[in-house]
Amino acid sequence: MLRLAAFLLVSISLALPAQSQQAEAPIQQLLQTHSEIILKSSRRTIGPAVDALANSGLPESQTVLDRWQNKEMWVNEETGLFVFAEEVDRDTLRIFDFADGSEIGVVPDEGFDQLKPNSGIRGMIATALVQFQLSDPNPETRQRALDAIERGAEESHLTALRASIPQETDEALLTRKKRLERLLTISYGEADQERIEAIESFDGDLGVDVRAALNPLLAVRVEAAETVPEDADVGRILKPGSEALSREDAYDLLVRAELARPRISLDDQRQALIANIADGQVAGIQVATLDTQAARDMAYAALAEQGTVTAAATEAEVNERLANHVFYERYVGAPPEVVAAAQLALKAIENKVAVNQAFDLGLDALSLASIYFLAAIGLAITFGVMGVINMAHGEFIMMGAYTGYVVQLFIPDYTLSILVAIPLAFAVTFGAGVAMERLVIRWLYHRPLETLLATFGISIALQQIAKNIFGTQARPLTAPGWLDGSLVINDIVSISYIRIAIFVLALLFLALFLFVMNRTRLGLEVRAVTQNPRMAASMGINPDKINMLTFGFGSGIAGIAGVAIGLYAKVTSEMGSDYIVQSFMTVVVGGVGNIWGTLLGATMVGFLQKGIEWFNPSNTLAAQTYMILFIILFIQFRPKGIIALKGRAAEA
Repeated sequence: MLRLAAFLLVSISLALPAQSQQAEAPIQQLLQTHSEIILKSSRRTIGPAVDALANSGLPESQTVLDRWQNKEMWVNEETGLFVFAEEVDRDTLRIFDFADGSEIGVVPDEGFDQLKPNSGIRGMIATALVQFQLSDPNPETRQRALDAIERGAEESHLTALRASIPQETDEALLTRKKRLERLLTISYGEADQERIEAIESFDGDLGVDVRAALNPLLAVRVEAAETVPEDADVGRILKPGSEALSREDAYDLLVRAELARPRISLDDQRQALIANIADGQVAGIQVATLDTQAARDMAYAALAEQGTVTAAATEAEVNERLANHVFYERYVGAPPEVVAAAQLALKAIENKVAVNQAFDLGLDALSLASIYFLAAIGLAITFGVMGVINMAHGEFIMMGAYTGYVVQLFIPDYTLSILVAIPLAFAVTFGAGVAMERLVIRWLYHRPLETLLATFGISIALQQIAKNIFGTQARPLTAPGWLDGSLVINDIVSISYIRIAIFVLALLFLALFLFVMNRTRLGLEVRAVTQNPRMAASMGINPDKINMLTFGFGSGIAGIAGVAIGLYAKVTSEMGSDYIVQSFMTVVVGGVGNIWGTLLGATMVGFLQKGIEWFNPSNTLAAQTYMILFIILFIQFRPKGIIALKGRAAEA
């Protein structure tokens, strides 16, 4: 006890001179001026205190706001002086002076109250701190300040932002500051001309932030009058009953403007008439005659004249009032000149947005076309060249995707695993294709119906085998880190790196296919067997072996396509069925037996599907149905596809 008493005496003796100096400091006097509302800590009343600190010009203001926001500001219960403090232990504080940051001493916490601002007050403090952070020596702090302004700009930020621009040395931050300054000028500029100049500087800018700044300027209020005012801020005329203004809303507007009497609902009117029936009459009118709305309106009006019910407008009066008044929009977001500039800027932006949306849709369609081409290129060999209807082609795609998944289980490096998975998937599906051709397909050549049924059964069996091995849940096939993200051209146009990689892979396979078919002995023999098997056999070519290798080659390409598609889509036992229909459509539309036709067919199918989805974005299944119907119609007019084979190949 003696030690504690001595400690308190020493602390008090040291604190008394410090308290006198502390109370005289300008920052402390400012805090004392607003002490009452600071201690209340109410978001509704704290604004003047925060603003006073932010706009005081005192260098200590930033420290006060920082400490207050971080719940490090305390108040001495006895003297009312504010300090910031560190907790030494559960019962002891080390307190500091706001004026110069010097340590005052170590004291018990019993005589001090901690200020704990809620989230709303901390948000207000954070907004006030922005002006200090904009000129902070640390670039990261300045960047955070700009981020805070972008999230929630306020009028006070404009002055602080303008003051910080001449001092900015970082080019990237300077560009952001100038852009933000122009955006804030649009919303909070004092002179109309400077707002107009800021608006015009964004002509054709596709940034979402620009549209977010311009749209509030076009805010309108619907008004009504007997004639249209000739004021410059009057916008379009609205017709009651249109999509922009319903009859009910129009009449409610007249009632609020005291230009018409309130209405009464038909049910309320009926209940009022029933409640006032006396001796078979309502206000002297026989109940039996109240069989029309006009008669009921007359009876209710009679009751209103007697003071029995509140007067209300009849349907005829509603129609009359609506017919005798005009309804229009008045711009309330900005003066007319600023509104006109904003309308012109938004019109230019909308036109540019439409062009970029079309470009973005084209990129999506091209990306989808590359996926379909990658899925169909193997089918172009087995079906387009050999004439074999292979309904299990989608399952070869699935086998390739699962091969990539298994490889990643053993090789954690995603880049290396993909490089290993591509040739391995080709080997696995090539072997599966050769086995399928030897065991089933070779006995069914020139028997399309039996081939279709057999391969359909094989596809079901392969799906079930995949379910038994890998389960029914989707398995991850992870892309390398360098394929993460998207290539962003602007706020509207972007494309993922995975889709770009699939597009490049599709081009590589196109080149590989053309090389094999046109520059290798295998390709020459395949073309010979396809055009005239008997003549090829007489020249020493083994058609049976060529058919086997060709089918295996097509299946192997499907396996590689599965690895690529697995990076983009989910890997499941049913993933092949998602692409088999589009693959057949691609080959048939492009022209059976022609790789260039397959490429054009994939492009047509991809662009067609994306175009239909753009018109009907909420129903992908309907889009695919419309696409199939269109392709059926297309085949009616061009049954041999876009590029038809000619000569003996076509006859075969």
